[in-house]
Amino acid sequence: MAVVLASSLAIAAILVVSTAGQVKGGTQLLLANGQVAPLPQMGPLEGGANILLTGTDTRTGQGGPFNSADQLAGSSGTGSNDVTMVLHISADHQRATVISIPRDLMLTIPECPDPSGGTFSARSHSMFNTTLTEGLSCVVLTAQQLTGLDIKYAAMISFDGVINMSDAIGGVTVCLDAPINDPSSGLDLPAGNQTITGATALAFVRTRNGVGDGSDLGRISNQQVFLSAMARQILDGGVLSNPISLYSLANAATKNLKTSASLSSPTSIMALALAVKSVDLSNIVFLQWPVVYDPEDPNRVVPNSDASDLLRAALVADQPVQLSGALGVGAVINPTPEVPVPTHIPTPADALFLSKAIPTLVGSGAPVIAPVVLPIGVTGQTAAQATCSKANN
Repeated sequence: MAVVLASSLAIAAILVVSTAGQVKGGTQLLLANGQVAPLPQMGPLEGGANILLTGTDTRTGQGGPFNSADQLAGSSGTGSNDVTMVLHISADHQRATVISIPRDLMLTIPECPDPSGGTFSARSHSMFNTTLTEGLSCVVLTAQQLTGLDIKYAAMISFDGVINMSDAIGGVTVCLDAPINDPSSGLDLPAGNQTITGATALAFVRTRNGVGDGSDLGRISNQQVFLSAMARQILDGGVLSNPISLYSLANAATKNLKTSASLSSPTSIMALALAVKSVDLSNIVFLQWPVVYDPEDPNRVVPNSDASDLLRAALVADQPVQLSGALGVGAVINPTPEVPVPTHIPTPADALFLSKAIPTLVGSGAPVIAPVVLPIGVTGQTAAQATCSKANN
């Protein structure tokens, strides 16, 4: 998500050539009508797009502390979709919405195609994080059913991919409102601003017991703290004007993402990156799908019907959404950000580097559309908001 959304990579021709052939792609997204997702053409994507990113919790092939018998017994093979986000790019390329779908969400799983042939039967009231066991297409079809969005692009990342991606941009500076010590994820950090890389970055986005109320919902808002900080750092930290940094990030992405066939070529990555390269930080909205606790099991959640209907209608109609100001339980507003959060203004170096390979996007000139104000129960933040992780004390 950092590659396609937050970094606004705008991959230049030299990067496309250098990284060609490294993407671990080839998985066809089998759509509900039996067709496969089409490949985009060279140049900026026309209209909007929806991309799903899922993080698997498999320990297979991850090495290090995940190579023990106990770890492999917990999750191996394909693993579960422990984290799932859907990125919605508006048709005018001026807005991006990132929807986190809770792993513990109980919902109806549609009939899914078996990658080896045949189909998996539909299931009622099953946990969302079981869908990856039936293939990436099943994660996509279930997310489509929930959000109403037509998702044609998908990618999967594992633990080692998160480590390599955080290293590729030199780490991410996050804020903690208090020390966090979570032995279950391996996270041990003092309060304040901390620049995290590698295994520490992985532990930060994985921690659940260390933030909020110790739930998966707290972890989602903690991940939004991380992603918004990464977005600000990449867009306003000079990454776009530094070819070496761009190459490192693109190289890490293509090596560490296993994608659908529709997202496996450099041209498809370029088309999607071009579609979001000009999105302002205040128009990047991270939100959690609205839920309430499952009356049948307090450790699970179910969709909040009214809020879900409102959000789904806005997404399908490609309307801008506005949060009511409620952060998730794992985040708090940073009371003393070290530096103001700027809106990225392209530098001459940006223009010189990008103009060599990237066509100019025509300004939308479209009338301003009033946003759909989401109810207070829909939590999240924009990339422009400086927030801190809320320790679970």
